[in-house]
Amino acid sequence: MLEVRNLQKQFGGLTAVKDVSLTVPQGKIIGLIGPNGSGKSTLINVVSGIYPATSGAVWFKGDDITHLSPHQSFELGLGRGFQDASLFFQMTVLDNTLIPVKKQRGERPWLAPWWRSWLGEEKQNANRADEVLQQVLLRDHINKPAADLSGGQMKLLELARTFMGEPDMLLLDEPTAGVAPTLAYNIFEQIRLMRDQFGMTFLIVEHRLGILFDFVDWLYVMHMGEILAEGTPDEIMANERVRDVYFGD
Repeated sequence: MLEVRNLQKQFGGLTAVKDVSLTVPQGKIIGLIGPNGSGKSTLINVVSGIYPATSGAVWFKGDDITHLSPHQSFELGLGRGFQDASLFFQMTVLDNTLIPVKKQRGERPWLAPWWRSWLGEEKQNANRADEVLQQVLLRDHINKPAADLSGGQMKLLELARTFMGEPDMLLLDEPTAGVAPTLAYNIFEQIRLMRDQFGMTFLIVEHRLGILFDFVDWLYVMHMGEILAEGTPDEIMANERVRDVYFGD
């Protein structure tokens, strides 16, 4: 699904990502961990097109997307979630959920005035959003402004919103940051449900290893901009280099 080849990202004289290569197979949940400042978020930003790569390549579903903008990658099926929920806070939960729906007839200037041509589609999209919000336990908040949600509920809303864009793969940067443990576990249960029911693929940056290790199929460990190790959760826990660098043993 995703292949990163010898990727580098430099900011002036600082190399934040150094010759990183990794693969994410279709239908898998892959974790990306490492100490603060190890380059995880920078890597996600380069893959998603927010930062341009200094060198190397990113391939998605067989296409080179290295130099595509975020919206172009999104159109191909690569979605993105942020560490701080990126929502329209004065809009309702429902309206936030409807934003990523692709190819809406009502958004075409030549059709927008003719509301009968797109009203049925709008109703279908709203019904689907209702189902998605029910799935992530936000149905009771559907008409509330997003600003009224708790931090954990905002994370769930961002997950629901990205799902409405029908991505084949999601890049998630700390989806449980600032979330209570019970709700954090529920977020990962929703991620696994999306994978199991819809075949979605995930690359997830996460610091809560106790939760992450229960859900991922494979892990990459970054340190000082490079891939230090990779393997299953059990293999990573047993890796002496990872313990020395990441856990401080």
